[in-house]
Amino acid sequence: MTSLMQLARNRALFVLMLGHFANDMLGGVLPVLFPVMKLQHGLTNAQLGLVTLAFTTTSSLTQPLFGYFSDTHGRRWFVPATLLWGAFCAAAYGFISSYVAFIGLAALAGIGSGAFHPLGASNAAAVSSDERRNAAMSWYTVAGGIGYGLGPIVGSVLMAVFGPRGTLWLLLPGFTAAGLIWSQMRLVERAREARAMAATAMRTAPEWSALSRVILVTMLRSWVFLAVLQLSPVWYSELGFGQEFYGPLAAVIILSGAVGTLFGGGFADRIGQRRVIVSTLLLTIPALLLYVAFPGPQGLALAALFGFFCDASLSVTLVMAQRLMPGRVGVASGVILGLGFVTGGIGVPITGRIADLFGMQTALASLSALLVLGSLVALTIPAGRAAARPAESIPSASGMSPSPGARR
Repeated sequence: MTSLMQLARNRALFVLMLGHFANDMLGGVLPVLFPVMKLQHGLTNAQLGLVTLAFTTTSSLTQPLFGYFSDTHGRRWFVPATLLWGAFCAAAYGFISSYVAFIGLAALAGIGSGAFHPLGASNAAAVSSDERRNAAMSWYTVAGGIGYGLGPIVGSVLMAVFGPRGTLWLLLPGFTAAGLIWSQMRLVERAREARAMAATAMRTAPEWSALSRVILVTMLRSWVFLAVLQLSPVWYSELGFGQEFYGPLAAVIILSGAVGTLFGGGFADRIGQRRVIVSTLLLTIPALLLYVAFPGPQGLALAALFGFFCDASLSVTLVMAQRLMPGRVGVASGVILGLGFVTGGIGVPITGRIADLFGMQTALASLSALLVLGSLVALTIPAGRAAARPAESIPSASGMSPSPGARR
């Protein structure tokens, strides 16, 4: 696995990781606002789910478009600009005065997040060497997961110290990351240009059938993960727990998912991508049922178990999609991170509605059926160790071999 020292020497990759961290931290603030907004405006669980849907829909559906832009008309200023946009939107959360404004602002924040993800992922692939590409993308993915996991904690602290308008401080990480990335974008552009020069001679057709199954698996896993993450603070608030508990609870789910992503990426190189996807989805089922069956202080440990297994295949499906669409790394990243995750946003209000009718425990337990379906679909994805290994090396302008995502 790529060491932190090796990542630190790859300055372009390192600052892109910081950008991913900041971008996803801004998105991670959203769940801790739910209990406050529910009390302030008398909202139902389904209505709160619609806020999640607004964010994930604008973020997810725009990502293939931004991915295409990344592949064809990328500009150096674009990545920093997306971070600035997201920071302004997140900072404004504490100033909203109505439910409609909450939904609208979440939708605008989603656009910023959707713009960053495919361009950030394709740039990270461009500056990563073939030999360490799976590990590098795992670390890049985990940087976002850590940021998303710290989002609820940062949001809770800011609101506890400064009140709702403490979200104004979220401008700081966005502006800092944007400045650092801008300083490295010339190196990123050279790496992307070198890959583009090698693209024409190596172009092959996308494998649409396999890609569609990878997207479906990502959709089902995303529904499960986001439903548990977004509804857990509401569930524990109803059980009588305060923000000092359900804020860290959401963070534990996300951070344990980041750890699982690292392990999943490493094992994919050893035993194959399909085996990692199927096995971790199956292991998520008992972890989910234990988490649902035993709410309380022990929920922190059970939430960690759930998050670890549920998100273990996150970077694996991203790498798989990039390799199934050679020459279209931005589009592949946008599809898997965008359309692949929009189902999570759609699924949260559905699960929230089930919770309104039958109770939160029943609603969350019903998600195990999606994990079973996802495991069955994953079994049909073509296997083979060769698919999990880096592709041939192509010299790049950065002095590193390009990633397999740059194969043409």
